[in-house]
Amino acid sequence: MLTDSALASGSDRVHAALAEVDPNGAHDVVINLQGDLPLIEPSSLTAVLKPLEDPAFDIGTLAAPVTSEAERDASQVVKIACAFGEDAVTRALYFSRLPIPWGEGPHWHHVGVYAWRRHALERFVSLAPSALERRESLEQLRALEAGMTIGCARIDHAPQGVDTPADLEHVRGLV
Repeated sequence: MLTDSALASGSDRVHAALAEVDPNGAHDVVINLQGDLPLIEPSSLTAVLKPLEDPAFDIGTLAAPVTSEAERDASQVVKIACAFGEDAVTRALYFSRLPIPWGEGPHWHHVGVYAWRRHALERFVSLAPSALERRESLEQLRALEAGMTIGCARIDHAPQGVDTPADLEHVRGLV
């Protein structure tokens, strides 16, 4: 579905689409899957819902292990500061284009798929872009700065995203 190109973020576009296809609010959860992840596995779309099994989370998203220094250091790869224990779901503490957190230990690649509780999405789009969101160019920081909670579901690997012309050519060769 095409939405107004003037909308500031993917989440703003999902909200506009949801208002059009479900104006009566029959659905209380919506998944935001944008076109830059054409190779995402169907199991990941199930996994992104896992955090919402906990009522403490407003939003669900995905995290995969960073597997190389190049991936860790690439500014187009968004990283999540989070710590998985035995559970496959944990809380996102911060998102950045830089390698975070500092020091030894795993780094996590953010896979930009979101499962929104409808009321959380409505709250999110009512907020002005935040200072950290503008600084990092990452819309999910608006939610964190507003006190919303984002749960991360761990998946085994990040799908190939399409962020550059080279990525597009690579993906075209795979499909």
